Amino acid sequence: MSTSKLSDLLSQLQHSSSSPPQKITSLLSSAKRELLTLDALLPRPTTPASVLLLARQTLETGALLSIRLQQPDAFTRYYQQLLPFYEIPESSFQTSGNDLKSQRSKVTGLYLLLLLTKGDYAGFHTVLEGLEVEQAGKGKGLEGDEFISYPVKLERWLMEGSYDRVWGATKRDGVPSEEFGVFSEVGQLPLLLYSWGEGSKEFVCQGSLASQVLIGTIRDEIASCSEKAYPSLPIANAKNLLFLESEGSVVSFAQGRGWVVKDGRIYFPQQQDDMRTEKEILVASGQVIENTIGYARELETIV
Repeated sequence: MSTSKLSDLLSQLQHSSSSPPQKITSLLSSAKRELLTLDALLPRPTTPASVLLLARQTLETGALLSIRLQQPDAFTRYYQQLLPFYEIPESSFQTSGNDLKSQRSKVTGLYLLLLLTKGDYAGFHTVLEGLEVEQAGKGKGLEGDEFISYPVKLERWLMEGSYDRVWGATKRDGVPSEEFGVFSEVGQLPLLLYSWGEGSKEFVCQGSLASQVLIGTIRDEIASCSEKAYPSLPIANAKNLLFLESEGSVVSFAQGRGWVVKDGRIYFPQQQDDMRTEKEILVASGQVIENTIGYARELETIV
Protein backbone atom coordinates (compact mmCIF):
# COMPACT_ATOMS: atom_id res chain seq x y z
CA MET A 1 0.00 0.00 0.00
CA SER A 2 1.83 3.08 -1.27
CA THR A 3 1.18 6.32 0.57
CA SER A 4 3.72 8.44 -1.32
CA LYS A 5 1.08 10.41 -3.25
CA LEU A 6 -0.87 11.26 -0.09
CA SER A 7 2.35 12.20 1.71
CA ASP A 8 3.23 14.56 -1.13
CA LEU A 9 -0.23 16.15 -1.07
CA LEU A 10 -0.05 16.55 2.70
CA SER A 11 3.32 18.25 2.42
CA GLN A 12 1.91 20.69 -0.13
CA LEU A 13 -1.09 21.41 2.09
CA GLN A 14 1.08 22.05 5.13
CA HIS A 15 2.95 24.73 3.17
CA SER A 16 -0.06 26.22 1.40
CA SER A 17 -1.27 28.81 3.91
CA SER A 18 -0.34 31.65 1.56
CA SER A 19 -1.65 29.92 -1.58
CA PRO A 20 -4.83 31.03 -3.39
CA PRO A 21 -8.00 29.49 -1.90
CA GLN A 22 -8.76 27.70 -5.18
CA LYS A 23 -5.43 25.87 -5.06
CA ILE A 24 -5.90 24.87 -1.41
CA THR A 25 -9.40 23.58 -2.13
CA SER A 26 -8.10 21.57 -5.08
CA LEU A 27 -5.33 20.02 -2.99
CA LEU A 28 -7.82 19.13 -0.24
CA SER A 29 -10.10 17.43 -2.77
CA SER A 30 -7.17 15.44 -4.15
CA ALA A 31 -6.12 14.40 -0.64
CA LYS A 32 -9.67 13.23 0.12
CA ARG A 33 -9.73 11.13 -3.04
CA GLU A 34 -6.40 9.58 -2.09
CA LEU A 35 -7.76 8.71 1.35
CA LEU A 36 -10.65 6.93 -0.35
CA THR A 37 -8.23 5.07 -2.60
CA LEU A 38 -6.30 3.92 0.46
CA ASP A 39 -9.58 3.05 2.27
CA ALA A 40 -8.38 5.32 5.08
CA LEU A 41 -11.28 7.73 5.58
CA LEU A 42 -12.40 5.52 8.46
CA PRO A 43 -9.93 3.77 10.76
CA ARG A 44 -10.09 -0.01 10.79
CA PRO A 45 -8.35 -2.60 13.00
CA THR A 46 -6.35 -3.75 9.98
CA THR A 47 -5.22 -0.26 8.93
CA PRO A 48 -1.43 0.09 9.34
CA ALA A 49 -0.25 2.64 11.92
CA SER A 50 1.57 4.65 9.24
CA VAL A 51 -1.64 5.01 7.21
CA LEU A 52 -3.69 5.89 10.32
CA LEU A 53 -1.21 8.62 11.18
CA LEU A 54 -1.14 10.01 7.65
CA ALA A 55 -4.95 10.01 7.43
CA ARG A 56 -5.32 11.81 10.74
CA GLN A 57 -2.72 14.40 9.76
CA THR A 58 -4.49 14.99 6.44
CA LEU A 59 -7.92 15.47 8.03
CA GLU A 60 -6.52 17.75 10.75
CA THR A 61 -4.71 19.84 8.15
CA GLY A 62 -7.95 20.07 6.16
CA ALA A 63 -9.84 21.19 9.25
CA LEU A 64 -7.35 23.94 10.08
CA LEU A 65 -7.18 25.16 6.49
CA SER A 66 -10.99 25.26 6.34
CA ILE A 67 -10.97 27.67 9.28
CA ARG A 68 -8.38 29.85 7.54
CA LEU A 69 -10.54 29.79 4.40
CA GLN A 70 -13.57 30.76 6.53
CA GLN A 71 -15.50 27.63 5.55
CA PRO A 72 -17.28 26.54 8.76
CA ASP A 73 -19.33 23.78 7.07
CA ALA A 74 -16.21 22.18 5.61
CA PHE A 75 -14.47 22.47 8.99
CA THR A 76 -17.42 20.74 10.69
CA ARG A 77 -17.24 17.85 8.22
CA TYR A 78 -13.52 17.42 8.88
CA TYR A 79 -14.14 17.49 12.63
CA GLN A 80 -16.80 14.78 12.34
CA GLN A 81 -14.52 12.64 10.17
CA LEU A 82 -11.77 12.99 12.77
CA LEU A 83 -13.90 11.75 15.69
CA PRO A 84 -13.33 8.03 14.95
CA PHE A 85 -9.58 8.67 14.84
CA TYR A 86 -9.74 10.46 18.19
CA GLU A 87 -11.34 7.41 19.79
CA ILE A 88 -8.28 5.31 18.97
CA PRO A 89 -5.48 5.12 21.59
CA GLU A 90 -2.49 7.25 20.71
CA SER A 91 -0.31 4.14 20.78
CA SER A 92 -2.07 2.92 17.61
CA PHE A 93 -0.48 5.79 15.69
CA GLN A 94 3.09 5.13 16.81
CA THR A 95 5.51 4.30 14.03
CA SER A 96 9.24 3.84 14.01
CA GLY A 97 11.07 7.17 14.23
CA ASN A 98 7.82 9.18 14.28
CA ASP A 99 6.67 11.11 17.33
CA LEU A 100 4.12 13.44 15.68
CA LYS A 101 1.36 14.42 18.07
CA SER A 102 -2.32 14.83 17.32
CA GLN A 103 -3.78 18.30 16.95
CA ARG A 104 -6.98 17.15 18.62
CA SER A 105 -6.98 19.89 21.25
CA LYS A 106 -6.67 22.67 18.68
CA VAL A 107 -9.30 21.21 16.35
CA THR A 108 -11.72 20.55 19.21
CA GLY A 109 -11.16 24.00 20.68
CA LEU A 110 -11.97 25.55 17.31
CA TYR A 111 -15.11 23.41 17.06
CA LEU A 112 -16.21 24.60 20.51
CA LEU A 113 -15.63 28.19 19.44
CA LEU A 114 -17.65 27.62 16.27
CA LEU A 115 -20.54 26.20 18.32
CA LEU A 116 -20.33 29.24 20.57
CA THR A 117 -20.57 31.67 17.66
CA LYS A 118 -23.59 29.73 16.37
CA GLY A 119 -25.30 30.02 19.74
CA ASP A 120 -25.40 26.22 19.98
CA TYR A 121 -24.93 26.04 23.75
CA ALA A 122 -26.41 22.54 23.98
CA GLY A 123 -23.86 21.23 21.48
CA PHE A 124 -21.10 23.23 23.19
CA HIS A 125 -21.75 21.68 26.59
CA THR A 126 -22.30 18.19 25.16
CA VAL A 127 -18.81 18.22 23.61
CA LEU A 128 -17.31 19.81 26.72
CA GLU A 129 -18.88 17.29 29.10
CA GLY A 130 -17.58 14.43 26.97
CA LEU A 131 -14.07 15.88 27.19
CA GLU A 132 -14.36 16.34 30.94
CA VAL A 133 -15.46 12.73 31.47
CA GLU A 134 -12.62 11.48 29.27
CA GLN A 135 -10.00 13.56 31.08
CA ALA A 136 -11.38 12.64 34.50
CA GLY A 137 -10.86 8.98 33.59
CA LYS A 138 -7.20 9.82 33.02
CA GLY A 139 -6.96 11.77 36.27
CA LYS A 140 -6.55 15.04 34.38
CA GLY A 141 -8.47 18.29 33.88
CA LEU A 142 -9.01 20.68 31.00
CA GLU A 143 -7.72 23.81 32.71
CA GLY A 144 -4.18 23.35 31.43
CA ASP A 145 -5.24 22.93 27.78
CA GLU A 146 -4.95 26.38 26.21
CA PHE A 147 -7.04 25.45 23.17
CA ILE A 148 -9.97 24.02 25.13
CA SER A 149 -9.89 26.51 28.00
CA TYR A 150 -10.07 29.47 25.57
CA PRO A 151 -13.67 28.91 24.32
CA VAL A 152 -14.68 27.78 27.81
CA LYS A 153 -13.58 31.11 29.26
CA LEU A 154 -15.28 33.05 26.46
CA GLU A 155 -18.56 31.23 27.08
CA ARG A 156 -18.39 31.92 30.82
CA TRP A 157 -17.61 35.62 30.32
CA LEU A 158 -20.43 35.98 27.78
CA MET A 159 -22.85 34.43 30.24
CA GLU A 160 -21.61 36.81 32.96
CA GLY A 161 -21.81 39.80 30.64
CA SER A 162 -18.07 40.43 31.11
CA TYR A 163 -17.66 41.86 27.63
CA ASP A 164 -14.44 43.67 28.49
CA ARG A 165 -12.75 40.32 29.12
CA VAL A 166 -14.11 38.90 25.88
CA TRP A 167 -12.84 41.98 24.06
CA GLY A 168 -9.34 41.52 25.42
CA ALA A 169 -9.33 37.77 24.75
CA THR A 170 -10.29 38.16 21.08
CA LYS A 171 -7.41 40.51 20.35
CA ARG A 172 -4.64 38.99 18.23
CA ASP A 173 -2.31 38.66 21.22
CA GLY A 174 -5.05 37.02 23.29
CA VAL A 175 -5.81 34.01 21.08
CA PRO A 176 -4.01 30.67 21.52
CA SER A 177 -3.23 30.26 17.80
CA GLU A 178 -3.65 32.04 14.48
CA GLU A 179 -6.71 29.95 13.57
CA PHE A 180 -8.59 31.23 16.62
CA GLY A 181 -7.87 34.80 15.52
CA VAL A 182 -9.99 34.22 12.41
CA PHE A 183 -13.10 34.40 14.62
CA SER A 184 -12.21 37.98 15.56
CA GLU A 185 -12.04 39.05 11.93
CA VAL A 186 -14.77 37.21 10.04
CA GLY A 187 -17.34 39.67 8.74
CA GLN A 188 -20.47 37.53 8.78
CA LEU A 189 -20.77 35.01 11.61
CA PRO A 190 -23.98 33.56 13.03
CA LEU A 191 -25.77 34.55 16.22
CA LEU A 192 -24.59 34.60 19.79
CA LEU A 193 -27.20 34.25 22.47
CA TYR A 194 -26.81 35.64 25.93
CA SER A 195 -29.22 35.23 28.83
CA TRP A 196 -29.53 35.93 32.51
CA GLY A 197 -32.27 35.19 35.00
CA GLU A 198 -34.19 36.95 37.77
CA GLY A 199 -35.82 34.38 39.97
CA SER A 200 -37.85 32.07 37.77
CA LYS A 201 -37.89 34.55 34.87
CA GLU A 202 -35.27 34.67 32.15
CA PHE A 203 -34.46 37.74 30.12
CA VAL A 204 -32.88 36.80 26.79
CA CYS A 205 -30.99 39.14 24.45
CA GLN A 206 -29.93 38.19 20.94
CA GLY A 207 -27.10 39.83 19.01
CA SER A 208 -25.82 39.65 15.43
CA LEU A 209 -22.06 39.65 14.88
CA ALA A 210 -21.21 42.49 12.49
CA SER A 211 -17.53 43.31 11.97
CA GLN A 212 -15.96 41.46 14.87
CA VAL A 213 -17.21 38.78 17.21
CA LEU A 214 -16.89 40.98 20.27
CA ILE A 215 -17.83 44.52 19.32
CA GLY A 216 -20.78 43.41 17.19
CA THR A 217 -22.03 41.20 20.00
CA ILE A 218 -21.73 43.92 22.63
CA ARG A 219 -23.39 46.55 20.45
CA ASP A 220 -26.38 44.44 19.49
CA GLU A 221 -26.75 42.99 22.99
CA ILE A 222 -26.91 46.51 24.41
CA ALA A 223 -29.23 47.74 21.67
CA SER A 224 -31.64 44.85 22.20
CA CYS A 225 -31.63 45.31 25.96
CA SER A 226 -32.01 49.09 25.69
CA GLU A 227 -35.08 48.71 23.50
CA LYS A 228 -36.72 46.75 26.29
CA ALA A 229 -35.42 48.81 29.18
CA TYR A 230 -35.91 52.44 28.12
CA PRO A 231 -38.49 54.45 26.18
CA SER A 232 -35.71 56.74 24.85
CA LEU A 233 -32.06 57.76 25.29
CA PRO A 234 -30.05 60.92 24.48
CA ILE A 235 -27.87 60.40 21.41
CA ALA A 236 -24.76 61.39 23.39
CA ASN A 237 -25.46 58.66 25.96
CA ALA A 238 -26.19 56.10 23.27
CA LYS A 239 -22.84 56.84 21.60
CA ASN A 240 -20.94 55.82 24.74
CA LEU A 241 -23.30 52.97 25.52
CA LEU A 242 -22.96 51.41 22.04
CA PHE A 243 -19.20 52.00 21.65
CA LEU A 244 -19.74 54.20 18.58
CA GLU A 245 -17.25 56.88 17.57
CA SER A 246 -19.62 59.69 16.59
CA GLU A 247 -23.19 60.82 16.96
CA GLY A 248 -23.56 60.39 13.20
CA SER A 249 -22.72 56.71 13.64
CA VAL A 250 -25.40 56.53 16.32
CA VAL A 251 -27.99 57.99 13.94
CA SER A 252 -27.03 55.50 11.20
CA PHE A 253 -27.15 52.61 13.66
CA ALA A 254 -30.52 53.77 14.99
CA GLN A 255 -32.00 54.04 11.50
CA GLY A 256 -30.78 50.54 10.73
CA ARG A 257 -32.74 49.20 13.69
CA GLY A 258 -35.86 51.22 12.95
CA TRP A 259 -35.45 53.60 15.89
CA VAL A 260 -36.81 57.14 15.75
CA VAL A 261 -34.26 59.98 16.07
CA LYS A 262 -35.75 63.31 17.11
CA ASP A 263 -34.52 66.40 18.98
CA GLY A 264 -31.25 64.84 20.08
CA ARG A 265 -32.85 61.67 21.44
CA ILE A 266 -33.45 58.12 20.25
CA TYR A 267 -36.95 56.76 20.73
CA PHE A 268 -37.40 53.01 20.79
CA PRO A 269 -40.49 51.51 19.13
CA GLN A 270 -43.05 50.07 21.49
CA GLN A 271 -43.11 46.28 21.53
CA GLN A 272 -46.84 45.63 21.80
CA ASP A 273 -46.38 41.90 22.01
CA ASP A 274 -43.84 42.20 24.85
CA MET A 275 -45.84 43.50 27.81
CA ARG A 276 -43.45 43.88 30.75
CA THR A 277 -44.07 44.67 34.37
CA GLU A 278 -42.44 47.61 36.12
CA LYS A 279 -40.23 45.22 38.06
CA GLU A 280 -38.96 43.57 34.85
CA ILE A 281 -38.16 46.96 33.33
CA LEU A 282 -36.21 47.96 36.42
CA VAL A 283 -34.30 44.68 36.37
CA ALA A 284 -33.41 45.12 32.69
CA SER A 285 -32.42 48.74 33.20
CA GLY A 286 -30.16 47.85 36.08
CA GLN A 287 -28.58 45.07 34.04
CA VAL A 288 -27.87 47.41 31.14
CA ILE A 289 -26.26 49.96 33.43
CA GLU A 290 -24.19 47.36 35.26
CA ASN A 291 -23.03 45.38 32.23
CA THR A 292 -22.37 48.18 29.74
CA ILE A 293 -21.51 51.56 31.19
CA GLY A 294 -18.91 49.92 33.41
CA TYR A 295 -17.44 48.12 30.40
CA ALA A 296 -17.35 51.30 28.38
CA ARG A 297 -15.06 52.83 30.99
CA GLU A 298 -12.93 49.69 31.28
CA LEU A 299 -12.56 49.32 27.51
CA GLU A 300 -10.96 52.77 27.36
CA THR A 301 -8.01 51.28 29.23
CA ILE A 302 -7.82 48.29 26.87
CA VAL A 303 -8.20 49.89 23.44
